[in-house]
Amino acid sequence: MILEDFFNIRALLLMLIFPLGICHAGSYPQISYKDLPDTLRTLWLDTKPEMVSTSHCAAAFDSYSDSEKMVFKCSIFIKMSAEGERRALQYCDENRLAKGVKSQCKLIVE
Repeated sequence: MILEDFFNIRALLLMLIFPLGICHAGSYPQISYKDLPDTLRTLWLDTKPEMVSTSHCAAAFDSYSDSEKMVFKCSIFIKMSAEGERRALQYCDENRLAKGVKSQCKLIVE
């Protein structure tokens, strides 16, 4: 009886924890590089050759023409993709706040 209760509790905990890990992947806001302003698109295309499979970039912009209202940051040399996403967004948010850009940072995807 005690052993059966242990397995039921363990199964319940796994059901609660496991979906949280799945939901985390890809839950960050994203933007296609084709939707970026020309300035940011050029930066992304210039950075792309240095990137590996775990690299990520993030951008935020309030204007398509005023470069003072744009932020672009990357995490390139990183071992884990999820950490690369978090760091790129963190670096972007720090610069976004410093520059006063109001739109949120988004991960750039192909």
